[in-house]
Amino acid sequence: MGGDHAPAVVVDGVLAAVRHLPIRVQLVGQRDVVTRELERHADAARLPVVVVDAPDVIGMAEAPAAALRRKPRASIRVAADLVASGEAVALVSAGSTGATVMAAFSALGLLPGVDRPALATAIPTRAGPAVLLDAGANVECRPQHLLQFAAMGSVYAQVALGIERPRVGLLSIGEEETKGTDVIREAHRLLKAGAPAFVGNVEGRDVYAGLADVIVCDGFTGNVALKISEGLVDAVEHLLGEELQATFSGRVGYLFSLRAFRRFRKRLDYSEYGGAPLLGVNGLCIVGHGRSSAKAVRNAVAMAHRFATQGVVDRLEQGIRSVSVPHP
Repeated sequence: MGGDHAPAVVVDGVLAAVRHLPIRVQLVGQRDVVTRELERHADAARLPVVVVDAPDVIGMAEAPAAALRRKPRASIRVAADLVASGEAVALVSAGSTGATVMAAFSALGLLPGVDRPALATAIPTRAGPAVLLDAGANVECRPQHLLQFAAMGSVYAQVALGIERPRVGLLSIGEEETKGTDVIREAHRLLKAGAPAFVGNVEGRDVYAGLADVIVCDGFTGNVALKISEGLVDAVEHLLGEELQATFSGRVGYLFSLRAFRRFRKRLDYSEYGGAPLLGVNGLCIVGHGRSSAKAVRNAVAMAHRFATQGVVDRLEQGIRSVSVPHP
C-alpha cells in the first residue's frame, strides 16, 4: 500500500516477478483495494499470489512511531510480522522508509554486534558498482555506528557485488582526517584503527569516482546525496537533450545518440537495483524508492529472492562476528 503510485504499480511489479521466479508472494494491504488491482490482470488467479488483509495504511507524511502505535493492523506491521513468524522469508516495501525501518526493527530485532540498522544502496562509479550506507535509516549517528556500517557494508559488498577486499571510505568535507564534525573525526580514527581496507575520507565530488567500494555516512547525509544525484541525472539528460535538438545537425546527432542515452540512463537508474537492503536486522528487508515503478518493484522482489537463496543474512552475521566493533 506504500509508495507514490501504490498499489497499482506494486501489484504490476509483483506479478511481473512471480511470472519469472519460483516464488510465492503475499500482498499485504486493504483486501478490496488490492483485489481490484489484481483483477486488471487476466492471469492473476493462476499465479502464486495471495492477499493478506491489513485495514490500516501508514502514509508517507505520517510520523512513523506514532502511526505504528496508533495503527496495529497497518500493512507494514502485518508484513513484518509475517517475516518474523517464518510465514515469509523477506519483506519488500516502497512505502514510508521510517515506518518500514521501525516495523522491521521491532519485528525482527538486530543481528548480534549491531546497534543500528542501515540502508545500503548500490551506486554506479567509474570503477564499477559501490555501496553507500546509511541511505536514510538513521538521521544521526555516533562514531561507533559508522564503524559498524563499514563492517556491514564490507560484507555486503563481498556478498552482493563480489568484491573480495572492499575499500572503505568515510564521506566528509575534505580528504584530511581533521576535516568534518566531531563525529566524523572520531569515526575516522575508529575506521583507521579497525577497518582493514580503510582508504580515508571521501569528498562528495569523489563519491562516483570509484575511490572506495563502501562509502559510509549518516542517513541524513546519504539520503541527501542520493536525492541530489537523482535530480542531477534528470537535469543533465534534459539539458543535453535540449541542446542536441536545438539545431538540425544536433537533432540528427541526437537520433544517433539515443542508444547511448538509454545506456546512460540504465547505468544510473535506481529502478535497475530495485531497492536498498536494510542491513543489520535479523531478517531480509528491502526498502524501495517512494517513486518506485513496476520495474523497480519487480527488481526489488527479485533482489529479495536472490538474497534469500544466497543466505545473505547468515553471511552478514558471520562477517560482523569476525570484525571487532566497539559498542557505544
